[in-house]
Amino acid sequence: MGGGFVEGQVVLIAGSPGIGKSTLLTQIAKNMHDKNILYVCGEESPLQIKLRTERMSYKAENLILLPETNVDLVVDSIDSLEEKDKPSLIIIDSIQTLYSDDYSGMAGSVGQVRGSTIRIIDIAKRLGIPAILIGHVTKEGTVAGPMVLEHMVDTVLYLEGDSNHLFRTLKTAKNRFGPVSEVGIFEMSDTGMSEVTNASEYFLSDTENASGICTTVAMEGFRPIMFEIQALTIKTSFGFPKRTTSGYSTNRLYVLIATLEKRCGLKLSEYDVYLSISGGYKLSEYSCDLAVCLALASAVKDIPLKPKTIAFGECDLSGGVRKVPFENIRIKESSKLGYKNIISAKNSKSLNQAIRLAF
Repeated sequence: MGGGFVEGQVVLIAGSPGIGKSTLLTQIAKNMHDKNILYVCGEESPLQIKLRTERMSYKAENLILLPETNVDLVVDSIDSLEEKDKPSLIIIDSIQTLYSDDYSGMAGSVGQVRGSTIRIIDIAKRLGIPAILIGHVTKEGTVAGPMVLEHMVDTVLYLEGDSNHLFRTLKTAKNRFGPVSEVGIFEMSDTGMSEVTNASEYFLSDTENASGICTTVAMEGFRPIMFEIQALTIKTSFGFPKRTTSGYSTNRLYVLIATLEKRCGLKLSEYDVYLSISGGYKLSEYSCDLAVCLALASAVKDIPLKPKTIAFGECDLSGGVRKVPFENIRIKESSKLGYKNIISAKNSKSLNQAIRLAF
């Protein structure tokens, strides 16, 4: 957030259902216990919110609950408050539940979402009160509703993670008042979210002597985090080999498999391939290409990598290994955590060279 809220700032927090958006905002209200917080509850009843605050050991004496979905009545309620009773923060849970009789369509439609957002932005700017809007995401991971919604607000945050795992990441997609490279990593519990200061220890295991496992270091914002990439190969029983991934792009896996087969002679077309990122995390940057390739090579050879091996680098179609951003930071973090066999573009110009260093 760049240090805190700005007067009149409108923040959109988007995430899939059950990921912890309401829990996170309740925790923000708890941390602002000396300020009045207006919580517009369109999805939950006041009793449900009360149960959540009790679970979080939050007395909620500063929380003003407004169970209303008509955005015109919400705006009128805020305007009618005396100056001393004006809230320091407005929370809308969620923007998809608000509607106005001035716009066509049902609540959650493109017109209603756009119109309701305009009303909230108007009163936030006029009174100088920061507002947080909770938004749902589509199955593609983008904010549900009109794309113009992201242009209208000042800050867009995405709360991501797997509801089957404990970890959540809060990523900044847009911020008019601060950096967009910051990432927060949290651990979910029944009492709320707590910050994870050393995320690497949660994503690594002690199974160094197993084949098909390679450690990599990825950058989340300016923070280097270690991840374990696990690969499993089995002789295919059908004419068309199966490729299954968890936390990684299947299309990218196809590219890397083709590169390994063509440039390194690994007959992966004869195997079903299963690839997983530890902890249910999703990796999208190309810096983990090299680690994926080494995990696949280890799996198909059924030979573990050398102890204390870590790899990062982008792999191109010619079988070369390219440099990635923040390489020195990655190497420094790897050395600090005791990794001695660090494989990157600095010591490996090709996949074949990297494979020789890894075994």
